[in-house]
Amino acid sequence: MTHSTRPADRYSPLYFLASLGAGGTAVTFFLWLYFWVPHPGQSVPVFEDISAALTSGPLLQKVMIVAAMVGILFFAYHNIRLLIWNLRQLSDFKKTDAYRALSASNAQTQLTAMPLTIAMTINVGFILGMVFVPGLWSVVEYLFPLAIIAFTATGGLALAQVGSFLGRVKTEGGFDWTANGSFAQMLPAFALSMVGVGLAAPGALSHVALTSGIAIMLATFFMMAALLVGLVALVLGVHSMMSHGTTPEAAPTIMVVIPILTVLGILGMRVNHGLHVNFEDHSTAAQVLMFLTKTYSVQILFALLGIEMLRRVGYAKRFLFGAENSAGAYALVCPAVAFGVMTQFWLNAGLVQSGLVTKFSLAFWLLSLIAFAAQGLAIWLVLHLNRRHFGRVAAQPVPAE
Repeated sequence: MTHSTRPADRYSPLYFLASLGAGGTAVTFFLWLYFWVPHPGQSVPVFEDISAALTSGPLLQKVMIVAAMVGILFFAYHNIRLLIWNLRQLSDFKKTDAYRALSASNAQTQLTAMPLTIAMTINVGFILGMVFVPGLWSVVEYLFPLAIIAFTATGGLALAQVGSFLGRVKTEGGFDWTANGSFAQMLPAFALSMVGVGLAAPGALSHVALTSGIAIMLATFFMMAALLVGLVALVLGVHSMMSHGTTPEAAPTIMVVIPILTVLGILGMRVNHGLHVNFEDHSTAAQVLMFLTKTYSVQILFALLGIEMLRRVGYAKRFLFGAENSAGAYALVCPAVAFGVMTQFWLNAGLVQSGLVTKFSLAFWLLSLIAFAAQGLAIWLVLHLNRRHFGRVAAQPVPAE
């Protein structure tokens, strides 16, 4: 007799990153609509703006909109499907000895992948509402307080998990320096920053000063928490790698700084917009350009470092195309998504708004190729890793009774 197994059957909380990557890829398609579809009257495109462009826009714009909507639906479906699958698997996993061992090790911070992904799915839900629900903007002010509650509750879960880990290692010890040869401990900072950027959305979009102000203050709290936790984890990771080398399986975490910076960068942009709309605090186009350029520069440096580290440990040969499998491979999707997203913001909110590049010019589209390449890589990684971890089935013999 035989039974079928697949890598995903050996569950790890890092499989939440499969859902996270799909959600992030859906966001990359929404940016096509955000930057290329006119949306007078509000800061983001909604169903009515998209319908108007589909009715009266040029053919290429119509093709772009249809492609974006299909991309959003496809990857949002996988985001939600894989989140539900992970929540069920985690519930069963908590009953095992493997979970108890994980909770007593460095890997306990992997559990923050759950609130990280939940926060992303809430964001994806808002994207689905804006793109596909008619009349949503007429009631959006009633939805913003609900969003603040949902993100704050998710942030509370992330803080509780971080507190549990820090409380254990600070009182009982047992942190394994030899097994910390990566930036895996920055996952909690990623979760906190994702909560923060979600809270910053009502801060930017609400025209009710109280709603905007509460959201901005909460977003700032989680931003500072993410920066503090991330800075400590960065120092610890560098120290461990310098002393004991990089853990090959965790090598993709070297680039986790890229999505954290993208999320915090968008958080900053949203807070800046909310302060401008509701509190008379104004930033110049040059200030925004420099903020985005500094963020983008650090991302490029970490991308170069991460690619070199992956090459040196032979990561692609082992975990993308070879016989070995690791749920941590999904961590490669996040930098690809984040780099493409930040490229779009740097180009559209930075270079175009400051007058250095004309929108839809040849230079504009040449620079956009960078974002398209990163988005294409993210799409390929999601599809390839899903086939590898969830679709590929290997038959194994089952001993007779």
